Amino acid sequence: MASAELRDELNCSICLSLYTDPVSLRCGHNFCRSCIVSVLDAQEAGGVYSCPDCRVEYPERPALEKNRKLSNIVERFLSTQPDMEKTRTFCSYCTKSPVPAVKSCLQCENSLCDDHLTVHNQTMDHVLSEPTSSFGKKKCSIHKKVLEYYCLQDATCLCVSCCLFGKHRGHQVEHLVEASEKKKKKLRKYLDELNPQKAKNQAKIQSLYNDKGKIQKRVSEKRKNINTLFMNIREQLDIAERKVLSEISRQEMKMVSQIDDLMKKMEIKEDELFRKMRHMEEMCRITDPIRLLQESGITVCSHADDEDTGGDGGQMNSEEVGLVPGQAKVQVSDSKVQNNETDIKTVLQESDQRTSLSNKRVVTEEAAVRDNEVADDLEDVQISSILHRSLKDVITYVTSKFGIHVPDILLDVDTAHTYIGLSEDLRTASDLDINQERPESPGRFQTYCQVLSRCSFSSGRHYWEVEWNQIGDCGIGMSYPSIERNGDQSAITQNDKSWCLFLSEEKHLAFDNSVKIILDVNPTCPTVGVFLDYEAGRLSFYELCDPIRHLHTFRASFTEPLHVILYVDGASVKIRS
Repeated sequence: MASAELRDELNCSICLSLYTDPVSLRCGHNFCRSCIVSVLDAQEAGGVYSCPDCRVEYPERPALEKNRKLSNIVERFLSTQPDMEKTRTFCSYCTKSPVPAVKSCLQCENSLCDDHLTVHNQTMDHVLSEPTSSFGKKKCSIHKKVLEYYCLQDATCLCVSCCLFGKHRGHQVEHLVEASEKKKKKLRKYLDELNPQKAKNQAKIQSLYNDKGKIQKRVSEKRKNINTLFMNIREQLDIAERKVLSEISRQEMKMVSQIDDLMKKMEIKEDELFRKMRHMEEMCRITDPIRLLQESGITVCSHADDEDTGGDGGQMNSEEVGLVPGQAKVQVSDSKVQNNETDIKTVLQESDQRTSLSNKRVVTEEAAVRDNEVADDLEDVQISSILHRSLKDVITYVTSKFGIHVPDILLDVDTAHTYIGLSEDLRTASDLDINQERPESPGRFQTYCQVLSRCSFSSGRHYWEVEWNQIGDCGIGMSYPSIERNGDQSAITQNDKSWCLFLSEEKHLAFDNSVKIILDVNPTCPTVGVFLDYEAGRLSFYELCDPIRHLHTFRASFTEPLHVILYVDGASVKIRS
């Protein structure tokens, strides 16, 4: 009962037979490959594809994915049910209820169960075969007789008449059973030869599955690490934001505090001026000159008058100049008043001198206020410095997490060809086509416009970027310091001591040990990223477009320190810091 239920689950809903090469649609339903292909071919005329089971529609012809698990289940089920094929053919005489056939008579073209086979054998001596419903394949299409022999010359099955009278007369023939056994023997031998290949292939498949699992595990770990990395970056950016905002607030408080202090000073000065002006107005209303001169120590005078008096610029307090009403009256001696030589003009001159000193002090205070003026804008340099330092810390943190060093690469003028022009910062190499008249040097390239870097790399992981002006041709790569300096072997593309990415307006090439590799990319981006992992023997180049595209990776076992090498032919190349 359980076997019958399992068999029903393994039947294709189209042909109602066990799955043959089962495939799956995206909706999850399974069919024999030949069955679903026939259905999809029929649906193609209407332009709409749908699943025969759930009727879900697909805008395009759905892809068929082999269901390996289901195929293995069917095979195992058949291996545990050896009579399964027989049960597909039923006895021709049991019409009331289907009974599985055990044999088929090729002469009668009937299939027989155990009971009917016993009766048949008692009355007839016919050729019997395994249960089948295709009797036409068991008989000769010309003579309509049972196939009993096999022609070795034409590799075909024959009846007796074909052997005696037909076109196969005189050919070497064997009985079907004998020929079948010989073929089985050959097949078993071939099968024995294929088994190791199958085992090897299965081992490769298993290895690929293992690699797939390892990759998925590494990707999962990398995702977790990246999530943690960005969480930390966000925390550092939040800290940087707080630092910058704190600096802005500090500058705001400083400027506002300065303004508040100046405002207080100006308010005090305004009060003093108000009291002084009010006292002066009261004095101005006095009509008696003697009283005015005796009671007031403040007299208005111009700067010119002050200069004429020859004031010594000495400082006097408010009591001396009468800033506060009712205090520090001008002292005029009785002897001077009574003296005929002392008149009102003399008294006024002495008062003016004292008042001039007071005015000078006011001017000095105003100058002090002007010298103490506040800045009218934020200190952008300081804010930018804090922000730059914080972002630099973030970049340093990221590179340290990946174990990648960003080197400061400078070009070595002692190796530069005499026609190469180097920028002042030693980061840009250009083909000037003009002799720079450089002194002779044993390390200088003499044949090709090439230059090495000052620094070298003998360990670690490093990353830098190179920018090409997209004019002419250029080569970017790494080289041993032992590279030739003269002759064809000194070319970055013609030796086993350098690895080069060659850029031109038409195509990109990669050179390793004089072997040229054409890269299937369109040269659209002028900036190239270079990654070197010395211990792993990896040198990779990336086109820094959006998205970033991998160009090529060299694999080698490096045996010497590596220098950056640049080649220019009518081009200009810059190492970005």
